[in-house]
Amino acid sequence: MAEIKKAVIIGVGMVAQTHLDAIAASDTVNLHGVLSRHYERSKSFHEGAERQLGVRLRHYHDVEEIAADPAVDFVIVLTPPNVREEIIAPLARAGKHILLEKPVARNTHEAKMIVDLCQDHDVSLGIVFQLRMRAAYQSAVQLVAGSKLGALGICEISVPWWRPQTYYDEPGRGTYGRDGGGVLLTQAIHTIDMALSLTGPAKSVQAMAVTSRFHQMEAEDFVTAGIEFASGAVGSFMASTASYPGNTETISLYYEKATLRLSSGKLDIIWRDGRTETIASEELSGSGANPMAFSHSLHQAIIEDFAEALIRKRKPAISGEEALQAHALIDAMLQSAKSGKKEAVL
Repeated sequence: MAEIKKAVIIGVGMVAQTHLDAIAASDTVNLHGVLSRHYERSKSFHEGAERQLGVRLRHYHDVEEIAADPAVDFVIVLTPPNVREEIIAPLARAGKHILLEKPVARNTHEAKMIVDLCQDHDVSLGIVFQLRMRAAYQSAVQLVAGSKLGALGICEISVPWWRPQTYYDEPGRGTYGRDGGGVLLTQAIHTIDMALSLTGPAKSVQAMAVTSRFHQMEAEDFVTAGIEFASGAVGSFMASTASYPGNTETISLYYEKATLRLSSGKLDIIWRDGRTETIASEELSGSGANPMAFSHSLHQAIIEDFAEALIRKRKPAISGEEALQAHALIDAMLQSAKSGKKEAVL
């Protein structure tokens, strides 16, 4: 019989139901309790979770109560980025492992503090970059790891998504104080993470970041950039939540012997000798007006991988340390847009 790990959800915002559905479908993870600063929303989510799961759940009053509960194996943190450290610190000190919704924090400095905090207390930190669990992406990883493609020359990254103004009307959304930024940290970070895991680290970037006429918000909703990678490859980047009605994100990788094109859950492989291959799945990514237009299956894969990583004492699929690459590139893009100059990715 598989070992069961008990999890607690902190934060009951937009993505919490997806995590609940993922846990409900899992045979290896049980939900043990819920915590949110918003009492009425927390109460409603807690009662709905008990009905869905058919079990009684703990309704915690504060983080310290979770930290002191010996039954808790790990905590799924779904809060906005501005409160991450104050939540994670007491949990890490208590030895509670952390599965964290992206982004890690509002910027690389804060993210590095959280990564170091978890390492100092020997707790596992996993990041929910669920798009990495797609079969098409994993096939691309295997191809890149082999020797058949030759050297990478060019990478094109495009995230032409759409969010209506009502999305940004929620207090704090699209602000630097709560979210740390706009389209880069909240939406495009998924595609940036996938791209960097295939290309290797970025070396420098020159970018433009603006708020288009289609939104009233503090942070950016459109970014374009040129990227130089440590490998010697070059690339282009575009991300938007102002591209109505929204389209699938794509990563195109041009190698000496083939082109790989990841488009949502589809991988096209176009060999220079004339062969073509396609690997496809049906997962959506929430590119349009409904940001929750996707199933829970990829979140389930991330959550179950994290539980298995704890059992087998290995790293999770995406560690906090690995996620720092995406944060560093995002920070460099924003700095470049501000300075008007090419900026190093630190």
